[in-house]
Amino acid sequence: MQLTTTMTEIRQSVQERMLAKENVRVWVTAVLLLFIFITGFAIVQYATPALVGNDGYYHMKMGYLIRTEGLTPDFPYLPYTILNEAAYYDHHLLFHVFLALFATTDPVLDGGLALTQGAKLASIVMPSLAFLAIWWLLRGQKVPYAAVWAIALLAVSEAFLYRMSMPRAQSMSLLLLVLALHWLLQGKYKYLLPLGFVFVWAYNAFPLLIAVAGTYAIATFMLERRFAWQALVYPAIGIALGLIINPYFPQNIDFIVGHLLPKVGESSTPVGNEWSPYRTWTLVENSGVAFMAVLAGILALGWREKRLDKPTLVALGLMVLFGYMLFESRRFVEYFPPFALIFFALSAAPILREWLAEWEGKRPYLPQLTFVALLLLLAYPLYVGLTDARELVADSSPADRYADATIWLHDNAPDGTMVFQTDWDDFTRLFFYNSNAVYTAGLDPTFMELADKALFDRWVDITQGRVDAPGAAIRDEFGAAYVFSDLNHDDFMDEAADDPLLQEVYRDEYAVIYQVIE
Repeated sequence: MQLTTTMTEIRQSVQERMLAKENVRVWVTAVLLLFIFITGFAIVQYATPALVGNDGYYHMKMGYLIRTEGLTPDFPYLPYTILNEAAYYDHHLLFHVFLALFATTDPVLDGGLALTQGAKLASIVMPSLAFLAIWWLLRGQKVPYAAVWAIALLAVSEAFLYRMSMPRAQSMSLLLLVLALHWLLQGKYKYLLPLGFVFVWAYNAFPLLIAVAGTYAIATFMLERRFAWQALVYPAIGIALGLIINPYFPQNIDFIVGHLLPKVGESSTPVGNEWSPYRTWTLVENSGVAFMAVLAGILALGWREKRLDKPTLVALGLMVLFGYMLFESRRFVEYFPPFALIFFALSAAPILREWLAEWEGKRPYLPQLTFVALLLLLAYPLYVGLTDARELVADSSPADRYADATIWLHDNAPDGTMVFQTDWDDFTRLFFYNSNAVYTAGLDPTFMELADKALFDRWVDITQGRVDAPGAAIRDEFGAAYVFSDLNHDDFMDEAADDPLLQEVYRDEYAVIYQVIE
C-alpha cells in the first residue's frame, strides 16, 4: 500500500514538472513571437515618419481627448453632419481608449510629434497581439509548427500588412474575431457573450462576429447534424447588450442605420477608394502568397484520406466569406489573408501530424530539421512581404502636411470658429492639429449628405468652383469665418481670388487660408 502511494506521488510529481516545463516553453514561445511581430511591424511602420493612411490622425486625436476629457468628450466638430454634437456616436470607443494609452501631448505644443509617435507605437502593438492570438488559435488546434505558421502572417500580403499598420480599429477587429474562432472551436460559447459586448464598443464591424459564429454553426450542422444554437445566441446577446448598455445609446442605433445605408444603398457620393474593389492583377500582386495558401490548403484537403474535420471546414467557410468580401471591397484585405493562412494550416495539420508520428521513431532529429527548413523557406517571402509593405507605407503623405496652416488657424481664430474646408478628407489632419475649431465635413462625405442633402450639394458646388463669388454663401449659409483649401482646387481658388469677401491670410506649399469678410 505504501509502495503504491509512493509511486502515485512520483507520477504526480513527474507530471507537475512536465506541466511546468511545458508552461515555461509556451510562455517563452509567446514572448519570442511577440518580439518577432513587433519587430516586423516596426520595420514596416518606420518606413515613414508619418502615420499610415489618413483616418489615423482623427483616431489618435480622439485618444488624446479621451485621455484629457474623459470617456465621452464633447464632439461639436462636425455640426452639419450626422455626427453633430447632439447625435455623435464614437463607434471606435474602446479602440480610442487603447490609443489614449499612447496619447500624451497636444499637437499644438510640439507640432504633433509626440502624438504621431504614440500612434505609431499603438499601431505596432495591436496587430502584434492579433498575430499572437492566431498562434494561440493554431496551438489550441494542435497544429504542428504553429509558431512558424504565425510568423508566416508577415509574408502573406503586403496590402494586409499596410492595413494592419494603420492607427485604425481593423487590427483590434482581427484580434476579436480570432478569439471568437478560438473559443468556438474550443466549445467555450459563453465567452462569446462578453466578446460581443466588447466588439460593439470597439468597432462597428461587430456584425462580422455573427458571420463567424454562423459559419461555425453551419459547419457543425453539416458534420454533426446538430444546431449549435449557443454559438449564435451568446454573441447575439452580447452585441445587444453592447448596443443598449452604451454611453451613446440611442445615438449609436441611429448612426449604425445612417452609416450603413450609404454603403449598401444608392448613394453615388464617393466615400474613399477603400470601398472599391482591387483590380484582379493588383490583388494577385499584393496578396499572392495568401492565394497560394488557399491553393495549397485545397491540395492538402485532396491529400488527406480522412473525413474533413470541423475546424478545417469552418476555416474554409471563413476563407470563402472573406475572399468574397475582398473581391467586393479592398478594405477587407485586412481579413482574407490571415484566414487564408489559418485555413491552410488547419488543412495541412493532419498530414504534418502523420509525418511527425512516422519520424518520431525512425528519425527523431527530422522534426527539428523541418522546423529550421520551414523558417528558411519563409525567409524570402518574409523579405518580399516586409519590403513591399515598407514601400507602400513610405508613400504616406507627410505627417506635418497641414501642421503649419492648421496651427496658424489655432493661434489666430477664436475658439469655436467655423472653418469651411474644400475637401472632406482634410478634416482628420485639421482636427488632429486644431480641435478648437469646427468644420463643414469630415470622416465620410455621406455623413453630411445624409444630414442635409441640399447643403451638401451646395458645398460640393462651391468647392468645385461652380459658384461665382462664393464668399457670401460661405458666410451666410455655412456660418464660416475662414476657408481652408489645399492647392489642388484651382477652380475654387480662381473664384476666391476675384471675391472681395475672401481675403487670403495664409499660404504655404500645401494649403491656403482665406478669412471671410463680414
